[in-house]
Amino acid sequence: MSVAVLATRRDLPLRLHQLRLAGGLTELRAADLRFSLEETRALLTAEGIALSDGAVARLHERTEGWAAGLRLAVLSLAGHPDPEGFVAQFGGSSRTVAEYLVAEMLERQPQDVQDLLLRTSVLQRVNGELADLLTGRPGSEGILLDLEDANAFVVSLDPERTWFRYHHLLADLLRLELRRLLPDELPGLHRKAAAWFADRGMTVPAVRHLQAAVDWPEAAVLLADRSLGLMLDGQEETMQTLLDAFPQRPGLVQGSAAAYPELGVVRAMVDLVHGRLDEAAAHLAAADACSPDAPAPSRPRLRTTVAALHLSLARRRGDLEDVLRYAEFLDSPSPSPSRSPSPSPGEADADDPALGSELRVMALLNLGTVEAWALRTSDGQRHLQEGAELARKIGRPYLEVACLAQLGFASKLPDFAYARERCEQALRLAEEHGWDTAPVLAPALVTLACSMVFEGRFDPAEEMLARLDVALRADSGPGIGTLVHLVKGMLHAGRRQVPEAAREFAEAQALQSRLSRPHALSGYVTGWLASARARLGATAEAHTILDAVDAELSGSAEIHDARAVAHLADGDPAAALAALAPVLDATAPAVHVASVVEGHALAALAHRARGEQQAAEQAVERALALAEPQRLLLPFLMSDAGDVLRATPRRRSSHAALLTDLLDRLHGAAPDAGAPPLPTAEELSPTELRVLRYLPTNLSRPEIADELSVSVNTVNTHVRNIYAKLHATDRSSAVRRARELHLLAGSAR
Repeated sequence: MSVAVLATRRDLPLRLHQLRLAGGLTELRAADLRFSLEETRALLTAEGIALSDGAVARLHERTEGWAAGLRLAVLSLAGHPDPEGFVAQFGGSSRTVAEYLVAEMLERQPQDVQDLLLRTSVLQRVNGELADLLTGRPGSEGILLDLEDANAFVVSLDPERTWFRYHHLLADLLRLELRRLLPDELPGLHRKAAAWFADRGMTVPAVRHLQAAVDWPEAAVLLADRSLGLMLDGQEETMQTLLDAFPQRPGLVQGSAAAYPELGVVRAMVDLVHGRLDEAAAHLAAADACSPDAPAPSRPRLRTTVAALHLSLARRRGDLEDVLRYAEFLDSPSPSPSRSPSPSPGEADADDPALGSELRVMALLNLGTVEAWALRTSDGQRHLQEGAELARKIGRPYLEVACLAQLGFASKLPDFAYARERCEQALRLAEEHGWDTAPVLAPALVTLACSMVFEGRFDPAEEMLARLDVALRADSGPGIGTLVHLVKGMLHAGRRQVPEAAREFAEAQALQSRLSRPHALSGYVTGWLASARARLGATAEAHTILDAVDAELSGSAEIHDARAVAHLADGDPAAALAALAPVLDATAPAVHVASVVEGHALAALAHRARGEQQAAEQAVERALALAEPQRLLLPFLMSDAGDVLRATPRRRSSHAALLTDLLDRLHGAAPDAGAPPLPTAEELSPTELRVLRYLPTNLSRPEIADELSVSVNTVNTHVRNIYAKLHATDRSSAVRRARELHLLAGSAR
């Protein structure tokens, strides 16, 4: 059998398709000839060159595995006094590489091809239209395609082969040659490229080319004008990079408002994302002052952007009045609000209808968030849901994630199950776009962690909090910071790590004081801080904290619970029961049913201290009944109710399964750590789920049938199906398995 070997830089018209289909053709192309990272490391080792892993990776990345480039680098590295430094500076402008590329590639090209390569080297990526613009000649796309076919250091970036880039080393050489041969044309090439990108809405490359052209004023105006779109695309880190590239003007501090005042609005955006609220306010004030002097075409949009940022700032400070004012302004073509020189939205978005929808989503997002903070839960949920739906409709996934994340927090107070659903939806969407550690996701992460802690699932909650710390590594805002420290304190309190819990609650209290008005969870922050201090023996300090609470918060269930803890620590159970009376008779407003569960658990402790065992058992039973639907273990665990729970006869409890879980936890068993994997359960039907949610109650099957208006036989059939699908043998094990699968989050209906 004869074998033919053919080596060529480009495909030849040899009609090899039949051989290829028959498997009679072996093809080695450029990608097959590139050195891998491991092969690069092996080559260096064989030549006796010692480099760090980072330097090896950089050399491989710069050469892109090109054998000749690696060989040239090895020749230069042999005996070099500073090999790490050489690699850090290695590129196409290195003498040996430049000589090779000029002789073997550039000088072999026709003059028009050389001219195209030089002029387009200012670009990170190029297409035919853009190359035609920079060269002043048509036909560039054909040249780029031919260069790629010839393996001439040109790489296509898309399946359609419309966008291209140059090999890193070739790009280095071309930029060096352009500065040497055509230095006066560089600014003009960058300006042409900037205009082309700006016309097509590609703001980031447009700004970068204006910066490269040293046209700082025009770059500042363009970045400010397009900053809202960048923020809504989640590009705040890119915005910071662009800001950092602006030079310091003589006599001015880098980043000051006087240096390119148009950038005040951009700096305010970045500050808001990172929770630097005072700095954001200062930059917004500067932007307010300079907006009348902005170029006429961009003035309306700039002013509206400033109003949108005022809205976001008001939300992050918890200022409901300002949020309502700016939200109303952005959501309707009304006169501009007081203290704002902004135009009406009609003026701002006359030439950009999408802007009006984006601003409406921002208004709904900020309004719904602050309403949730103010315990106007139904209004907050409605506005956030509307914002998420509109963001999806207009194709703004970043805004949709923001709305869903805040919706998770807004809906957790009445319903953990619904909150989890919205948070997980936000997480999935964020991961699709690479925002899984972005600050915008923080409300969803903290809500999930909070629900896990309430359910006693401490290990996964700790993992979620670690992820949250990554998302908030650069966010010092008081609102989200208050929630984070609160949940961390809850976690420590549930584990009976009282000193650590007290520190976290104190941090939450300090951050909360920076908000314009109390947060929805202010009662928990203050109440649990006082409770932790009382449990540490500092009862006088606990009473002082509680006495300082304002009148509105003083009557809340959370504060009444804390007073009871302080009285119990004083050894005065009668005073504790008196403090708990408004919680037990449901006259004290409670943020969440968990506060009422905690109240009954504390009442059980007080009754037991008074020797009233029957009353203690009754209080435990009421607490278990309230805790069962959402499996709220935390109130029992942080109240240290172990003795009173152990004294409650399980046979007389209607909630024996939950009581058993609590006792297991108090005895040191941790259901969320080290447990064997559970068997997979088949999905329950809606009717089976309705029956399931009655099983934790004390109702008999005939009573369940009456509740559901069905026959007892129907209930019996559903119960058998439930046992089979959950791999359970009785009612108690079915309830336990359902809780493990989070099927009991909602109440029976």
